[in-house]
Amino acid sequence: MTTNVSTETSKNVKNINASLWTGIVLILLGIAAIAAPMVSTIFAETWTALILTSAGFAKLVYATQTRHEGGFVWKLLLSAIYIATGIMLFVNPLTGILTLTLLLGSFLLTEGTFELILAFRLRPQQNWTWALGNGIVTLLLGGIIWFQYPTNAPWLIGTVLGASVISTDISRVMLSLNARSILNDSSQATV
Repeated sequence: MTTNVSTETSKNVKNINASLWTGIVLILLGIAAIAAPMVSTIFAETWTALILTSAGFAKLVYATQTRHEGGFVWKLLLSAIYIATGIMLFVNPLTGILTLTLLLGSFLLTEGTFELILAFRLRPQQNWTWALGNGIVTLLLGGIIWFQYPTNAPWLIGTVLGASVISTDISRVMLSLNARSILNDSSQATV
């Protein structure tokens, strides 16, 4: 019985430590994104183009492999849209940056709303205000994008993305520290 509890505690500690270190690494990456906002903006745009193009070719392969199952034309059209969008982002990075700026603003407004909902669901826990602060900051960042568009698009994505990553992962680190504290308290209580 003690071995099972000890093994479970060990797994929990590993998960908490992994979450803590992930948060720390992502905070550092967020700082790097803010330090070089134009580089991180171009990187985000190019990465999105690569993902869309790759997904389009994967959908094309899937469409040809399942052409006898129905919907072949729709699958083919969908893969063409993915590939065309990815290529457009590669060829016209400025247009891609403008488009991604609007999408990022929409995403952050939505994420901020869900973070606020999560914060109020976590309210009984200690340190729930970190999740609340994250939701507020994320909503503010989404609003900044919408009100500054398109003037600051070249550097805005990198800066806002970095700030969002930092805010989210400070929340992650604080919640991980809280979980570690709770685990330590419960393991001391059983001793």
